[in-house]
Amino acid sequence: MPRRHQGSVRATHWLTTLAFVALLVSGVEILLSHPRFYWGETGNVEETPLFTIPVPASRSTVPTGYDYVLPDQNGWSRYLHFQSAWLLGVTGLVYVVAGIGSGHFRRNLWPASAELRWPALRHTIAQHVRLSSASAGDKWSYNLLQRITYLLVIFVLVPCVIWTGLAMSPGVTSVWPATVTLLSGKQSARTLHFAVSVALTLFVLAHLVMLVLAGFTARVRAMITGHAEVRS
Repeated sequence: MPRRHQGSVRATHWLTTLAFVALLVSGVEILLSHPRFYWGETGNVEETPLFTIPVPASRSTVPTGYDYVLPDQNGWSRYLHFQSAWLLGVTGLVYVVAGIGSGHFRRNLWPASAELRWPALRHTIAQHVRLSSASAGDKWSYNLLQRITYLLVIFVLVPCVIWTGLAMSPGVTSVWPATVTLLSGKQSARTLHFAVSVALTLFVLAHLVMLVLAGFTARVRAMITGHAEVRS
């Protein structure tokens, strides 16, 4: 069977999947310890939040409007989140270096200038809105909207989620204060970190929907073996 995905793409894809699942689970547990968000350097229960997630907290000192408190899982979740973030960062760096060196981005993801014209982009968006099978592309390439989305995730959202995460670390900000000052403070970094994390989660959900439309088993097998099935 013809090759569909390079070994570096497959390895980093599954390592990123593992890191994302761990980050999502641990991130939710961390969120439950204080489901209130602020802007600026400081934020606490005595201040008016920018917004609040309507869920119970895992700490009795955090007012949420609920009359019960969830079990506190803040210890292991922070350790797992930190370790998984390193896995995501290192894996992402390897993917970018390998993708540039092999021409993966130029060959498979970078759109041609003609594809960026509004009629072509509008047609692709319409296919996605209708959830048509054509919107998932074929076995050999990504369609226009997929490529634009992947580039935004790789070069914008993932760097942003890493940056905002580092901006909440006292060890990092003590060495590089600009990491957090450029974001207007640690609470601003936390709020932005949450927003970017939601955007990445929505991307993953949309990605899974596209997998189902394109043929979930065949696409997953191709990402494992590197080869796409060819039907006669």
